[in-house]
Amino acid sequence: MSPMLPMTPNPSTQLARFLCALNARDVPQRVFHEASRALVNYFAVALAASNDLTIEKALRVLLPFGSGEQASLVGRRERCDMLNTAAINAMAANVYDFDDTHIPSIVHPTAPVAAALFALAETHRVSGKKFLTALIAGIEIECRIANAISPAHYARGWHITSTCGIFGAAAAAAKVLDLDERQIVWALGNAAAQSAGLVETLGTSAKSISVGNAARNGLLSALLAQAGFEGPAQPLDGPFGFLKVVGENIRWEALAGATPARWQIECNTYKPYPCGVVLNPVIDACLALASHADFQARGARAIARVEITGHPLLRQRTDRPAVDSGRLSQVCAQHAVGVTLTRQRAGLPEFSDAAVADAAVRALGAKVAFVDDASMRVDAARLRVTFEDKHALAIDIDAARGSLANPLSDADLETKLRTLNRDASARVNAQPLIEALWGIAQCADAGAIMALATTPSS
Repeated sequence: MSPMLPMTPNPSTQLARFLCALNARDVPQRVFHEASRALVNYFAVALAASNDLTIEKALRVLLPFGSGEQASLVGRRERCDMLNTAAINAMAANVYDFDDTHIPSIVHPTAPVAAALFALAETHRVSGKKFLTALIAGIEIECRIANAISPAHYARGWHITSTCGIFGAAAAAAKVLDLDERQIVWALGNAAAQSAGLVETLGTSAKSISVGNAARNGLLSALLAQAGFEGPAQPLDGPFGFLKVVGENIRWEALAGATPARWQIECNTYKPYPCGVVLNPVIDACLALASHADFQARGARAIARVEITGHPLLRQRTDRPAVDSGRLSQVCAQHAVGVTLTRQRAGLPEFSDAAVADAAVRALGAKVAFVDDASMRVDAARLRVTFEDKHALAIDIDAARGSLANPLSDADLETKLRTLNRDASARVNAQPLIEALWGIAQCADAGAIMALATTPSS
């Protein structure tokens, strides 16, 4: 017999009720615009990694097991079944750590949700307005759950994008499929049973497995619920529910609320550099310092010491001396400082295996020291460089470029998509894709946009 929902709504039921009742009329226009911004960034970073070796390897393994060619792979000509397409596109969007970041949870929210939605939209026709509403709702659910268990969840070693992203993907798919309240609770339960991901995998291809699974299995969770595949009545808050098993000091109030005054997608940020978000202010400081006349007169080789002052999370997440791969360099302050001061830029080539092997970059990175200051914001940093002649320069960054206080503009996001599409040699015509994403709310078939994001077959 199917479990009955409690008479008094519990947090799991409250979230399901919110999702079920949500209508596009409840969403302000500014929030729809932010959803389009998230999609422009999503396609930018997915295109960037469309030909990455990690994606190539995953495709070689997954394609033979595909059950059809219902859905499109970003930046590629191959097609795959709906579930594996969701996984591959989510992997691509996250593999370079260049995707969006929700503050303060540090979830990368769009990759698992958008990948699941577009895979579903190619097989289940959905209007652009309904698609955006589902995207906004999925990110809302995902980030409320993340807020309830952050920061202890991540500190204990759970990869929060993977563990919470699956709920966002399940919720968004449930919204498109018009699931009722009970089915949505089941979908959340199916997602809870599959939620996984470890911080230990950062800097390796293994991280992509759980990000891909968040999209794939979130979509699967909603499809199973649609078919009557039942789950527990309190998947999030039951005695052995998700939150109690993987969280501590749970902030139950983060789950509550009907239509919010400020939506979680409005707490989203977009990266100007392909690295961990806590490194953004450090790179800003390095670029500012490198333009200083005193630095240009002496050069990076004359540096004796580099001192970084920042929130303790900066050291905890990026103190990784002598990394040996481009992947690991994306979460390494020593490399970020060394390569940015040496090359005076910080794009994808600066976080590659070749850049990591650069002797000058490694030598300068070895001179980095950390100072913790818990009073500082995560998007702030102070950089002090001392030269061999004892001359010193200091730069303070109060709000990193790309942060909530200093956001990337719409034009910046368009430039990011064009640049990454070109650098990845994806051969996608960027301008029609960009125009379609800004106009998605008016389109009749959101899934048709994927045709603009794939490589022509000839």
